[in-house]
Amino acid sequence: MKVALLDDYQNVALSLADWESLHAQVDVYSEPFSDEAEVIAALADYDVIVAMRERTPFPSSTLGRLPKLALLVTTGPGNAAIDVDAAQRLNITVSGTGYFSHPTAELTWGLILSAARLIPQNVESVRCGGWQVGLGMSLHHATLGVLGLGRLGTRVAEIGKAFGMQTIAWSQNLRPEDARAKGVTYVSRDELFARSDVLSIHVVLSERTRGLVGERELRLMKPTSILVNTSRGPVIDEAALLDALNDERIAGAALDVFDREPLPADHPLRSVHNAV
Repeated sequence: MKVALLDDYQNVALSLADWESLHAQVDVYSEPFSDEAEVIAALADYDVIVAMRERTPFPSSTLGRLPKLALLVTTGPGNAAIDVDAAQRLNITVSGTGYFSHPTAELTWGLILSAARLIPQNVESVRCGGWQVGLGMSLHHATLGVLGLGRLGTRVAEIGKAFGMQTIAWSQNLRPEDARAKGVTYVSRDELFARSDVLSIHVVLSERTRGLVGERELRLMKPTSILVNTSRGPVIDEAALLDALNDERIAGAALDVFDREPLPADHPLRSVHNAV
């Protein structure tokens, strides 16, 4: 049996599971594929493929040209880049994994604090021989907006309360009583963007959420606000975000996800001064 592990950019996958117990050939692909033709050429001989998030798409046109594929696994419970209906027609089993929400919640708060207190900018200044730059922003009594109050969004909201923040939330399926049960105030979509000092995104990528945060929503935000995304890149209209950052219509953005990953070396987000 041949198993392919995809998009292991950090070269950590082999250390995180007992792959030897499979008694199979396990190959790791640490570099992204450039296009569909490269995906098909590289993976046509594999029985099992393990996909890392939505980094490599598997539409019907790709699945139909992987003749040996019997099992397609994705990290996490769902993957918007896999055509599950096509896989079913082709007798390819699609399986997801469980996940722990606390590492992403911790990273979210690392990004929030980095953006709010200008930590990367100050580190860079000191390394280059300078000293402190800017005052940063205090989170105490500020408003934390949570877009998506599931398991991860709830954990982020709980930590916000520990910082003394007022916490509000909205998502397409959130009910006021469910937010209230978690000690969070339910607001409308427009209120979420208009009132948040820090707005953190925690929704899955789907056709309903793709581009959910666009130019209109960014224009509702305060010029002192910070937008945080540890969900999926395409939830935000990246071009609209770049415009908002360059025009300083929001104070900053803290991002762990992008439309294209890894982020190209010449991507404009790499040089925006108010993005972490």
